[in-house]
Amino acid sequence: MRTLAHHADEAGRDLPRLRAARITADSLAVLPGDEALAPLPPFTHGDDGWWHLPVDADLGEGDTAHTLPAPYPALATIGTTTLDGHAALLLLNLADPQAVLLEGNPTEVEEVLTALTIELITSPRNNAAEIITTGFGQDLPHSSPGPHATYLSQAADAVQEMSERLLEAAQLPHPELRPHLLLSTHPLHDELAARTAELAHKAAPLPLTLIAPTDTGTTRHFPQATVLNASHHGPQHVDRLATSVTLQRLTRSDYLQAITALTTLHETDLTEHDAPSGADDSASSRANPDPHQPAATAITNAADRPAPGHTNRAAHTAGAVFPALLAHGAHPPTPETPTADPANASAHEANFPAPATSIKHRGAVDPIHEEQATTSTNTPTSRHDTSATETGAHEQGPEIRVLGPVEVTGVHPSGHGPRIAQLAALLYFKPGRSADELCTHMDPTTPWTSATLNARLHGLRRALGDDPQGRPYVPRRSASDTPYRLSPAVRCDWTHFHNLTQHPLHHPPADLHDLEQALTLVRGKPFGGRPLPWAEPLAQEMTTRIVEVAHTIAVHRTTPGPHHDLSKARRAIACALDIDDTAELLYRDWLRLEATASNRSGIHTVITRLQHLTHTLNAPLEPETEQLINELLHTTTPPQARTP
Repeated sequence: MRTLAHHADEAGRDLPRLRAARITADSLAVLPGDEALAPLPPFTHGDDGWWHLPVDADLGEGDTAHTLPAPYPALATIGTTTLDGHAALLLLNLADPQAVLLEGNPTEVEEVLTALTIELITSPRNNAAEIITTGFGQDLPHSSPGPHATYLSQAADAVQEMSERLLEAAQLPHPELRPHLLLSTHPLHDELAARTAELAHKAAPLPLTLIAPTDTGTTRHFPQATVLNASHHGPQHVDRLATSVTLQRLTRSDYLQAITALTTLHETDLTEHDAPSGADDSASSRANPDPHQPAATAITNAADRPAPGHTNRAAHTAGAVFPALLAHGAHPPTPETPTADPANASAHEANFPAPATSIKHRGAVDPIHEEQATTSTNTPTSRHDTSATETGAHEQGPEIRVLGPVEVTGVHPSGHGPRIAQLAALLYFKPGRSADELCTHMDPTTPWTSATLNARLHGLRRALGDDPQGRPYVPRRSASDTPYRLSPAVRCDWTHFHNLTQHPLHHPPADLHDLEQALTLVRGKPFGGRPLPWAEPLAQEMTTRIVEVAHTIAVHRTTPGPHHDLSKARRAIACALDIDDTAELLYRDWLRLEATASNRSGIHTVITRLQHLTHTLNAPLEPETEQLINELLHTTTPPQARTP
């Protein structure tokens, strides 16, 4: 299908609308929305109105194709059909109808919706879809290794969230046709169904599809909906596709096993991502599912153990269908977000069987997901005043770490990850900024474009995900002039450091353990030693505070008494000198420590370091340092540690 998109672009044609796809063990066919439309390569006409893929079709190389965005990200399996007496998977393009309505009892409706949703979040072709679930799937946002589904408990909240997402997408100068899918086990009664239908109408050409139970309201407001009977376990005719389908479903026990497997692979994926290069295997080598095997079986096999008290019904039931391969779910191929430079696309074209021309990355640019206003100040103190930011209900919120190289929970350190992490830090320390201010702060020499900013914001939102109530940690804006912000549940190691040290610095030595705990948060120079201009004053403030904390610890751990501990004093001094090796205050602490330990060799080591420092900086030592050195070189009595 990526090859199809390439040929459509070459021919100057729009991407053809597809209603469905049909897959057997050795064939692929697609059903065009317009039956009179001539097929585009690599497909050819079939006798049944479908476009068929010839077995010798000239396709783009697999590795190259997977760097391009999937042109039909809302294709999802709804079940099985038969073709010439053989079983085939039937995929419905959920971006094509405005609604798919499910008849039947609530339990079986949920089984069908669950199977559909798990495929959407694990299939590599669905990584561009915006997915909201309501009434089911509360475990999915925290277990999916791929695109996340947002869970909301109430249908009204889900419709409101979808409304905000569509508003953001529509504000783009060139809106991307990213599918927006709302899946609900709750019936949408008349007023809510009317509002959803209005959203779908106003959003066009942005696709919005509702998948929900049949109800008087949904039936009236979506008269062209595709209707399926979730309670029927045999073949049922689908007029829109002119074929029959046996719906796929996941029972509650199957669902629990799937969640166990997804969570296991998600955690493994995160662990292996941090392993040294070459240490991790691909997901396919871990799971290695058989492409001809129902993926419900593959999912169960990938789990360490099945959910307690449940049997693998789907894995042993003939005809069980769940084709989303977990290998792709664990490592979904995420296309590189293109920039304004069209040359970036040329590298992906070489292996396609046609003259190299620019391939438009349909669906690759993330929509503008912008942030809501806040009146918070940009000082760390304003963050400290909200204790919930660090404790209580928000203690599991994502964390921004700036006491070392900038890191953010869930943001990978490769690709655009470092810039996304820096953007997160900017939003944390300077909330309420406009788009122009953010673009300039991120690159004062060559400010970001709005497209770059919005792509990075969307990457950050996807990385951080949602809080337990389903609210994104990177809130969306409700209007174009609304400033940007992060959720107050987002944490920061600097805020934690500040909280740990604010009181003990003025009331030592009783709280020395808090100061020492604070130093364990320090991983290196603040902001990695190379802060952007906006962060330079903050980095200096952090460095000064780290030196002050280490000095306080050294003084009280060197002084004879109940807190005397030269090992802890050494660790504190060493930690701070790694951050600022020009702080003579720390060298004086070090000299007193070695003198207290009667370590003459250690004293000379410190003096040698100081001599190297003066040579490097081409500046004399501070008078206090020279005086202390003279005292130590001409006396055998250790000087008393001085109060800070």
